[in-house]
Amino acid sequence: MSLILLRADNQSKLLNSLADLERHAGLKINGKPRLLENEYADKLAESIINRKIRKKSRVSVVIRVQESDTHSIMQVKKIHPPAHIIVVSSEYSEFSELKDKMRDAPTLKGYYSHKDKPSKK
Repeated sequence: MSLILLRADNQSKLLNSLADLERHAGLKINGKPRLLENEYADKLAESIINRKIRKKSRVSVVIRVQESDTHSIMQVKKIHPPAHIIVVSSEYSEFSELKDKMRDAPTLKGYYSHKDKPSKK
């Protein structure tokens, strides 16, 4: 299980990035994406990548995926979504705080998993 932070300019780019994670990266999102305060998400991103971010986010979410940290990182590297994506592995000190914040955060409206649809044959 991994946690993934997504930061974007708008909700449309965020929803496209979530779809890219499922369709092209092959990651299975567990549950619904949870909204985060943008300031918190930006500070978390800076802390993890150890440098200042160039652009502040306007909408940020955290998701939980089934796959391991390593697999998630390798799959995210293969795609080019319109949002900033950071895999927050359990090795980071911020992991447990993010996991706690995720529990109480509101869900993102407008998201549905493309993998939940029954296949037509």
